[in-house]
Amino acid sequence: MKQQRGLGAGAFPIAVVAVVTMMVIPLPTAILDLLLAVNIGVSVLLLLASLNVKRALDLGAFPSLLLIATLFRLALNVSSARLILADAEAGKVIEAFGTFVIGGSLVVGLVVFLILVVIQFVVITQGATRVAEVAARFTLDAMPGKQMAIDADLNAGIIDDDEARRRRQDISAEADFYGAMDGASKFVKGDAIAAIVITAVNLIGGLIIGVVQHKMDVGDAVATYSLLTVGDGLVSQIPALLVSISAGLIITRAAGSEDLGSDVAGQFARQHRAIRTGGLALAGLGLVPGLPKAPFLAVGLGAWLIGRRLAAADDQLTVSIDELPPVVVIDPDAPSELSKSLRVEPLSLELAMDLVDLVDPNRDGDLLDRVRALRRKMAQELGIVIPPVRTRDNLELELGTYAVKVHGVTVATGQAPAGQVLAILDDLSLLPGLEVREPVFGLPAKWVPVEQEATAEALGATVVDRASVITTHLAEIARRHGPELLSRQDVKMLVEIVREHDPTVVDDLTGAGVGLAEVQRVLQLLLEEGVPVRDLTRILEIVSERARTTREPELLVESVRLGLAPTVCSLHAPEGRLPVVTFDPLMEQTLLNAVTRGELGSQLALDPDTAQRLATGLARQVRTAEDQGFEPVVICAPGLRVALHSFVARLLPHVPVMSYDELVDHVTIEDLGMVSLDETTPI
Repeated sequence: MKQQRGLGAGAFPIAVVAVVTMMVIPLPTAILDLLLAVNIGVSVLLLLASLNVKRALDLGAFPSLLLIATLFRLALNVSSARLILADAEAGKVIEAFGTFVIGGSLVVGLVVFLILVVIQFVVITQGATRVAEVAARFTLDAMPGKQMAIDADLNAGIIDDDEARRRRQDISAEADFYGAMDGASKFVKGDAIAAIVITAVNLIGGLIIGVVQHKMDVGDAVATYSLLTVGDGLVSQIPALLVSISAGLIITRAAGSEDLGSDVAGQFARQHRAIRTGGLALAGLGLVPGLPKAPFLAVGLGAWLIGRRLAAADDQLTVSIDELPPVVVIDPDAPSELSKSLRVEPLSLELAMDLVDLVDPNRDGDLLDRVRALRRKMAQELGIVIPPVRTRDNLELELGTYAVKVHGVTVATGQAPAGQVLAILDDLSLLPGLEVREPVFGLPAKWVPVEQEATAEALGATVVDRASVITTHLAEIARRHGPELLSRQDVKMLVEIVREHDPTVVDDLTGAGVGLAEVQRVLQLLLEEGVPVRDLTRILEIVSERARTTREPELLVESVRLGLAPTVCSLHAPEGRLPVVTFDPLMEQTLLNAVTRGELGSQLALDPDTAQRLATGLARQVRTAEDQGFEPVVICAPGLRVALHSFVARLLPHVPVMSYDELVDHVTIEDLGMVSLDETTPI
């Protein structure tokens, strides 16, 4: 296959250059005869190929082939015209068509030539052009509906992502094909006009050259040049007619399961009654006085016999089908089928129509590959496998936008205009484009044309392509909504993985009476605080041990955090230094006294004044630390951690809260400040 592609890739450019060269460089008659035979052979091959295709897209390169064949034929016309006018000779092929085919009669040749031109230009080309125009318009109008049908099948689980992608490519290729055929049919029309003009020029020019230059009689000039000119016209017009028929067959070809001949035979085979009736009617015409009996009786009897034979074959097929087991018809309104359409995807990405190229491999779209890589990265980072990201187009989205949905609810939207890249720079006034906020970190940025990418990089900007912007945003959404994306089925799969290499842990968990729901809740609470659950074996060991004394998820999570203290510390101290914000003893004791437990877990029951002071102090200390380049962690007493985390999560969701018990020896504590009850400045 690679060798065939390499041969075709090298041969076509050479052929096109050679065709153009033929119009300038004179050709010997022997080479011209060979090329005329090649022209006829290529036309026959195109006709046979158009008869054997099952659908138009199976010969998607036909518009380009039509242009090359037309150009080749015109180049041969130029070469033969040069030989006829210069040497009064054009090779054996043209001479044969000018003498044997038309019997050496100029009038017969001109009449046959004009009839062929009329058939090609008026009948075939005009009809093919109109069909191509209508097909192109209807195909474009039907694209949104076809896209929606693909999305519906994808959502219902009838097809997978690969099949949906293939169907979208077919729809796009179909629109491109009929649009190209609409324009390529003009080549055929121009070819017919050019054939008439070239023939007329050759007739007049040959007559003038023969009489004036070569001092020939008018009769001799006509016999010499005119017959060669008509032969040349027939040699070029017959292949042109074959190519025109091929174009008409391709354009009018409806998709079928077989080639055109098999489809026609199969469809007419089901009309055996009409064939028999037509045979009897033709035989009846043979009995009419004055009409020749033999032709009508022969054709009528033949049609009746063919219809009778087709009827016998149809009856045999019907008996065979009746013997087959009954086919189970799926009711689209059945509850089982309706339930498929009710499924809500855990995580989905919807793209505007002009962003579909990001998922099209034929246009170098690698977004789907990046999403798959993102799932692997998230599995290594968080210890869970996020569900497959269902990617689809959405006609309702504005151009250049996308939306991320979690369980069918839009949780984030963004922009990724076609033909642009995102530039992140301090001084955005130096660049043209739409100013926006980077979707993950909220940094000021601009969407600039791809042509300005080099300029933006020269100015020191960080340039991000559209697929990277979407993937980064999707990754942030997956981290933020990781607890929601962790389903009961996912937990079961993770537990089974642990069972494969450490069955004792799972058996102990089952013996403690801990179900999947409790394990799921513990894992979700850990993920909510950004704690990865990669060490699932250790987590299950701690849960099964602690569950013998309490089943409260909050206490189970605290026990797990203590067991994973080295991991928790390393998350916030990558270089072994942990920047912390603490509380003075009076503030911490006040907060401990305000801890209450309810159905929603531990909370801080603070009066408004104390809550305001706490919020003010925390915000000031965190802001000061971040201005110094730190990412601080709030440290508190173990009994306060859960309630304080609930308070801080509403105020500063990106700031983690740890207890003193979670600190480990190999981490150096760097105290950045202390929050006290004296905080009075508002946030």
